[in-house]
Amino acid sequence: MMAPIAMLLQMSTVPDAEIMQHGPSLSIGNQFGPNFEKAMFGSMSFSGSNSGLTMFMNSLILGVGFAIGKIVISLCAAYAIVYFRLRLATLAFWLIFTTLLLPLEVRIVPSYEVTQKLGLLNTYTGLIVPLIASATATFFFRQFFMSVPDELVEAARIDGAGPVKFFIDILVPLSRTMIAAIFIIMFVYGWNQYLWPTMIVTDESKFTLVQGIKQITQGLEGNHIPEFGRSNLLAILAILPPVAIVIFFQGWFVKGLTESDK
Repeated sequence: MMAPIAMLLQMSTVPDAEIMQHGPSLSIGNQFGPNFEKAMFGSMSFSGSNSGLTMFMNSLILGVGFAIGKIVISLCAAYAIVYFRLRLATLAFWLIFTTLLLPLEVRIVPSYEVTQKLGLLNTYTGLIVPLIASATATFFFRQFFMSVPDELVEAARIDGAGPVKFFIDILVPLSRTMIAAIFIIMFVYGWNQYLWPTMIVTDESKFTLVQGIKQITQGLEGNHIPEFGRSNLLAILAILPPVAIVIFFQGWFVKGLTESDK
């Protein structure tokens, strides 16, 4: 599993022309610093407004905003379905659940049209908001809330806790491991988004890291020497945040999907 990453690192240390001539090898060159500076701070767009650091920040905003938005929306939806006396709560849940049959690829044209009419093209809001409704997270939170003992709900009611206080002071803290697990899944999903950003972002300053790597890959089709060093370092950079998130929260991830704090 580490062999491809080691190969990317090795190719980022030697000149691009040498890779063209000899391909991957075991030799370590001295081009890592220049390639790193070019990948992070060098312009790679027609407008000159795009760099590796800019794309990294855009991907980070998309990943974090995507995960937090999905968690907030799903928590509220599950709370309403489980604890409010809605006549059609069960039907509403299953209607939400059936949206799993409608992935982004199926509804991308109407989603794009709505986003365009709202004037959200080339904005972070347009990148994040149309994607944050989540049947999966709503399902997990609903199942978790349904397992909360009725005695706890009754005790909170006796203590005078209203719906908002009960939700914020009791349910959300109880759900922290579940929230952490969902955050990991959604962050990685949002970080790796390619199709949606490609559809709604034409401003190069809003390009994400995955888009940038594709942009450089398209450059490989020209007559100039491909920038292997820059593209390889950006590929490694695109791997690091999801891996770091999973490693840092792995204990919470397992606990959130298998146990509860109740």
